[in-house]
Amino acid sequence: MTAVAAVSSAGLLLAGCSKAEDNGDKEGSKAKANAATTSVVNASTKKGGTVTYAMSDVPDSFDPGNTYYAYMYNFSRLYARPLLTFKPAPGEKGNEIVPDLAEGKGKQSDGGRTWTYKIRQGVKYEDGTEVTSADVKYAVERSNFARDVLSLGPNYFGQFLEGGDKYKGPYKDKSTKGLASIETPDKYTITFKLKQPFADFDYLVTAPQTAPVPRAKDTGVDYTKKIVSSGSYKFQSYEEGKRVVLVRNEQWDPKTDPLRKQYPDKIVVNLKVNQATIDKDLMAGTTTVDLAGRGVDTQTQAQLLNNADQKANTDNTYGGRLVYAAINTKVKPFDNVECRKAVQYAIDKVAVQTAQGGPIRGDIASTVLPPDVIGYQKFDAYATSGNKGDAAKAKEHLKACGQEKGFKTYISARSDRQQEVDAATAIIDSLKKVGINAEMKQYPSGKYFTDYAGVPKFTEKQKIGVMMMQWGADWPTGYGFLNQILNGKAISDSGNTNLSQFDDPAVNKLLDETIKNPDESARNAAYAEIDKKTMDQAVIVPLTYFKVLLYRSPHATNVASSAAWSGQYDALNLGTTKK
Repeated sequence: MTAVAAVSSAGLLLAGCSKAEDNGDKEGSKAKANAATTSVVNASTKKGGTVTYAMSDVPDSFDPGNTYYAYMYNFSRLYARPLLTFKPAPGEKGNEIVPDLAEGKGKQSDGGRTWTYKIRQGVKYEDGTEVTSADVKYAVERSNFARDVLSLGPNYFGQFLEGGDKYKGPYKDKSTKGLASIETPDKYTITFKLKQPFADFDYLVTAPQTAPVPRAKDTGVDYTKKIVSSGSYKFQSYEEGKRVVLVRNEQWDPKTDPLRKQYPDKIVVNLKVNQATIDKDLMAGTTTVDLAGRGVDTQTQAQLLNNADQKANTDNTYGGRLVYAAINTKVKPFDNVECRKAVQYAIDKVAVQTAQGGPIRGDIASTVLPPDVIGYQKFDAYATSGNKGDAAKAKEHLKACGQEKGFKTYISARSDRQQEVDAATAIIDSLKKVGINAEMKQYPSGKYFTDYAGVPKFTEKQKIGVMMMQWGADWPTGYGFLNQILNGKAISDSGNTNLSQFDDPAVNKLLDETIKNPDESARNAAYAEIDKKTMDQAVIVPLTYFKVLLYRSPHATNVASSAAWSGQYDALNLGTTKK
């Protein structure tokens, strides 16, 4: 990864890309495997048709202010415009920040404590009313300061804005003034005043939490049922847990939006579809994209890779993600670091990698930071021969923590993610060999963080000592990857992603101090140090550096596998040749 550079034009790059023809249903490009990781495949300005998404479960929420999955950050931009976003481009080109609702990047003052944005004039909601800076202010307040109502997204603004620790949020605040440290001096200007310098603030405002929400139309947790669009598409229908249909927003004006092109007539999302069925429908052309972007299942993978023509329609890339097991420091005996180290040595990572689908699904990991995130340094604190585990060393650490005879624990995994369940099964087999008897508890991914693994009281009561997890950077820097899973301040009652409940003063201080530093090289060195300190405490077992194998529909146009969205296809301008 290289430092992100400013760009003057953020339109979809069509030059030099695989072209779609305009002849009926024969538009599939002659692009090769992995083509969408380096170029826009089937580039086309053709309008019409229906782009169909499918998902094996349900998202955490369609509310842009109440979601934390990368695929929803990506997809929500169709109807919710954040201040800045990532360029719709392939590979690491997609990591470039570009203006969206804002006219340009933030202007810093006060040593990086104050950031000001000018929003575009003339942007309208689907009801014809104009988007104002006050709507952006309100969107940030509802998403970060009403955690008892909207708990699913991150709370960076709550952590860093002046007075954020005292403000109770718009649902409890009966005035309309809101948080004083978010200023809106006029309809098109918004200023954020921070407690401290924050070097990555432009990255922070790429979150859908900065997409405007009109106060009068907000219904709290029910807003997901009646979202007011500021993007190129709006909701035609919303059937909870079943189906969502988006259609063109007639109030969208391309003059106010250099990014979106509004190609398809309609966008359909089918929910709770069996993963094997999704794969079949992708290959049959009845589904365009797997919404979650997790890639095809193991059976389909073998079918694709053994067929040259089908393999040409695949993209295999790093996704800026780590697959890992989080060890719960609040569940005995894992409050003892020696017991955590025993798990580190016990796990056969090759068996886990195989269970996930082999090397094409990810390289064996030894660090918290993946290789494609800024700040990564290679090291292995718990090296074993061939990465197959070391039972003898595991038993040494069990003895050191007073558990020589072993113990029982529970491991959680998402029931609708078969590869995750299979990986957890492989871990259970490894632990059993050293005397740790782990039993699996499975939960749906749509509620994994709201009701189960992301609720500390629940995991403690259920004595869940190990939790399967996959994490991608909130933005592609060391801080964007590490803070929400390692900073003690990020632990929350629900929607928690610091699953280990890791609250180490040295790590917290490094994270808090490093983000103030304007020296990028110094920040990157600190992120590597944080990684090593975390591994010393053995709270995370890195399993694989995630790679995804996506099936690229020959009927899809403007297909780009973006590093910004964990390798998923950028949703903004996906089209279709099917009518």
